[in-house]
Amino acid sequence: MEFNRKYIRRKATLIIIYPFLGVIIGLFRVLPIGWIRRFALFVGALVYRYAHSSRERALANLERVYGGEKTREERIAMARQVFAEMIKSFFDYVAYSGLTDRERFFFLVEVVGQEHLQAAYERGKGVICLVPHLSSWEFAAITPPMLGYETSAASAAMKIKPLQNKMVKYRARRGMKNINREGSYAKLVETLRKGECLILMIDQDTKVKSAFVEFMGKPAYTPTGASRLALETGALVVPMVMTRKEDDNYRFIIYPELPLVNTGNPEADILENTRRQTKIMEDMVRAYPTQWVWMHSRWNTTPEKLEAYRKSKREEKKEG
Repeated sequence: MEFNRKYIRRKATLIIIYPFLGVIIGLFRVLPIGWIRRFALFVGALVYRYAHSSRERALANLERVYGGEKTREERIAMARQVFAEMIKSFFDYVAYSGLTDRERFFFLVEVVGQEHLQAAYERGKGVICLVPHLSSWEFAAITPPMLGYETSAASAAMKIKPLQNKMVKYRARRGMKNINREGSYAKLVETLRKGECLILMIDQDTKVKSAFVEFMGKPAYTPTGASRLALETGALVVPMVMTRKEDDNYRFIIYPELPLVNTGNPEADILENTRRQTKIMEDMVRAYPTQWVWMHSRWNTTPEKLEAYRKSKREEKKEG
């Protein structure tokens, strides 16, 4: 019943909004960006107020991490900023969805540390671009191809297919090739073996193969695909992040290559590399805490929940 309600709501929203989507995108492209960003602050405040489950999840996660060092009022202020940033980043992406001119793009996005990506790319082994869900991660994903690097990104399909199609089209305009995350491992390997960049994000709790490593001081179920791919293909791992600057534009920071641990013990190496990758993701979030997606259920999967799930599957198999 719950699934049916969600499905019906999603379909109803699509029927109501989709006919106006092109008009909204066209309007955002011509309005002054300052107006759009001020409107985003207003919408962000509304979303914070009325998106009850997302708001409570964000506050719970902030308490989980900062409960011992920040007051409730400070955490509420952080959560409000998070919602404002998410809406503002999305509105920015819509407003600049037609932007393909590199000079204009890099007026909007300042790049720091490109030499790290260039050095890794020139080695010809492929580059895993490790990006967190921080500020405009959509802009983060298209920055390497805008810099001139052959780039693909693995992403889960959106629930609203027309919106998914538009996002893929906007990515392609800036040179990014989209790979559907479901059943895509062979395609990911192929991309890296051609020496290309591959955008991966490991800072969320998803249904892909994962392991528990510490994130923000708590065990978090973390995708291990980046570690597995690096060990299998020899690709280099280069962390990078998009951040909001004080002038309201963006700074894209590219970090030095992350050394790969390869002792010959695949299971242990995957875990250790995932731990190191997660640590640098944590450093990014701690540096820009109000720009990360605290409303995501990052610590939803626990060892106890996972074991209970596996036990139920084993029992189903026996019964079958």
